[in-house]
Amino acid sequence: MLSEEPASDGRAPRIVCCGEGMLEISRAGAAWQFGHGGDMLNTAIHLARAGHDVALLTALGTDPHSARLRAAWTAEGIDPALILTDPARNPGLYAIDVDNTGERSFTYWRAGSAASAMFALPAMAQASAVASRADSLVFSLISLAILPDAGREALLRLARAVREAGGKVAFDGNYRPRLWASPAEARHWRDAAIAAADFGLPTLDDEIALDGAGDALAVAAHWQRLGCAEPVVKLGAAGCRLADGAIIAPARQLAALDTSGAGDAFDAGYLGARLRGAPPAEAARQGHALAGWTIMRPGAIPPRE
Repeated sequence: MLSEEPASDGRAPRIVCCGEGMLEISRAGAAWQFGHGGDMLNTAIHLARAGHDVALLTALGTDPHSARLRAAWTAEGIDPALILTDPARNPGLYAIDVDNTGERSFTYWRAGSAASAMFALPAMAQASAVASRADSLVFSLISLAILPDAGREALLRLARAVREAGGKVAFDGNYRPRLWASPAEARHWRDAAIAAADFGLPTLDDEIALDGAGDALAVAAHWQRLGCAEPVVKLGAAGCRLADGAIIAPARQLAALDTSGAGDAFDAGYLGARLRGAPPAEAARQGHALAGWTIMRPGAIPPRE
């Protein structure tokens, strides 16, 4: 196990993940069960389980479900200090269906959620000031998609503030077409986020769907041209392409039970290892290992074992 690099003042590096955590409904035999999920929440939980100092910048409501979500995330080791409270809105909701190959499909009820309005809350000014001092900020294209334009601009300002203060920014290019008015809109905000990021975590299939990228080399070149120094292109079962062109494959191929949250788990494994000083190839192997553990269990965030 690599020892964790302390921050400049001797403490463990502080990671802030920004995005939406939702109620999750998934099948349990003939019945349905409640859980939680969301790309940045999933990444935050995996990082916290690995012993990192993690906060989630988001918003919940005042309803009982919000209280249960807050308690569950805190129990996972996430610092709840940046989970804001919206008195007028509730958390989003999604349902997962999984086919017999482990591929999942989602149905969402997230319009008007508390997280979508988080940057309009009065408490966000103080929360953003705290988050700007983080050693690392992590967000995604989904984080941007759920926000209005003013919120998107605010999140990118936060990313730039983290970098200006000496921290690192990681951006995952998760593209979900239904969350955007058009591919052009999504491309605009993706490119703006790439320019504010140190670590890039695009998925080849998403990049092809968004702008017709030809291959992983073209994706990496685009991200680096816009200013992201370390893009890691996720290739699904084939592994990932590192910034230096090396392809790192998983240690073994697995017959997935549920692919929900696989990319989020890879992000946590990769970023956690890099922030602890591991070289990119070793970080990729740790990302693959965590993603592999996740896809062999049901749900985006399987219970700890």
